[in-house]
Amino acid sequence: MEDRAGDASPPLEPAQGRQVPPSNDTPPRDEPQTREDLLLYYRHLSLDPNTAYRELLLSESNRKVLCTEGLSGRCYWEVEFEGSVEVAVAYKGLGRSDYYHECAFGCNDKSWSLDLNVNSECFRHNDQETSVPESRSSTVGVYLDYEAGSLTHYCVCDTTLQLMHRVETTFTEPLYPGLWVAGSARLCDLE
Repeated sequence: MEDRAGDASPPLEPAQGRQVPPSNDTPPRDEPQTREDLLLYYRHLSLDPNTAYRELLLSESNRKVLCTEGLSGRCYWEVEFEGSVEVAVAYKGLGRSDYYHECAFGCNDKSWSLDLNVNSECFRHNDQETSVPESRSSTVGVYLDYEAGSLTHYCVCDTTLQLMHRVETTFTEPLYPGLWVAGSARLCDLE
C-alpha cells in the first residue's frame, strides 16, 4: 500500500463537527504526542454480545458489535484487523433496525466511523465522508478526549503513529467503541 496523504480531498464541514485534515499534523496543545504518551490513556475494552450482529460469531474476534464500556474522559485503544473494518464510536441509542441510516456506523448523528475497506478509506459521520490517508498497517489507534470533543485515529506502525483523521465536536453522551468487520478484527490488549 502507498501513502495517499497528499491526495486527501479537502475536509468536509458538517454541522455536527469540524474535520481536521490529515496534513495538519500539529495536535491540539494537550494531546499526547507519541504512542508511549497515548498508552498512558489505554483502556481495556470488552465486546458486548448483546449488541452483536445476528450472523457475527463472537469468540476472540467479533461483524457489527459495540463494547460494553461507555467512555468519557481521555481513552486510547487499538484495533488489529485483516480485510475490511469500520472502527467506530457511537452513542448507546444507535439503532438496531434494518433501516441502514438508522444503524450503520457513520451514517447518522449518533456515530463516527473510520472505514478501512478494500476499495476506499474514509471517515464518516452523519452520512458525510472525508477521505483519509491509506493505512500502511493492520493496526489502528483511537484516541478520545471526550471533554475536548476530539476523536483521533492513527495508523500504528510498530511504535510510530501516522495521523489518519481527527474530528472536533461536542459529545453529549458517553461513547461506545464499535466494530463492523468483513474479515477479522480484535481489540489489542496493551497491558
